Amino acid sequence: MPPANAQAKEKRIGQKAARAADLDRNGVLILTRSTLLALDHANKTGNYTVLRDLGSPSFQANSAARLGDIFASQRNQDLDFSAVAVLEPQLTLLPQIEPSGMLHMAGFFPSAPLQINFELLFEPVDRKWKIFGVSVKLKPSSPEAPETPVADQSKPPAPAPPPDAPSITVQQKPAAKPAKP
Repeated sequence: MPPANAQAKEKRIGQKAARAADLDRNGVLILTRSTLLALDHANKTGNYTVLRDLGSPSFQANSAARLGDIFASQRNQDLDFSAVAVLEPQLTLLPQIEPSGMLHMAGFFPSAPLQINFELLFEPVDRKWKIFGVSVKLKPSSPEAPETPVADQSKPPAPAPPPDAPSITVQQKPAAKPAKP
């Protein structure tokens, strides 16, 4: 075996690999939504104490003022993450337990015109998952059309108007005539 591969194998043996977390869909939704909504509320109010208090002791090492500095860019852009309350997250990294014992997951909420991408780390504290790390970024959710039309392209024909809705006239049934014996 070449030396480089032997060193890589020794590193893998010395390190534990991440393993799948035993977390169901509801657990993912609760952790993801509650964390991102807490961040959204903190950004909207400028008050990061609740977000801080929801965190692990390691996360709480940041003062509320420091968290305000960390998320100042999002707050100044007046970003709105409230869509996470109703949209279903699409996970790009299924919940896994890292060798450090932390729960790690990542994904996005397919909102328009901006998609909410997230990466979350939770630390186990008193048999509960507490926020350890939060990363949220917004990016366009679909390809953007050019602002000005290209000169060589002709305009597509105007779409045809939608068909008229069917109309049904509701008429009362004539009263049945009694049968003659």
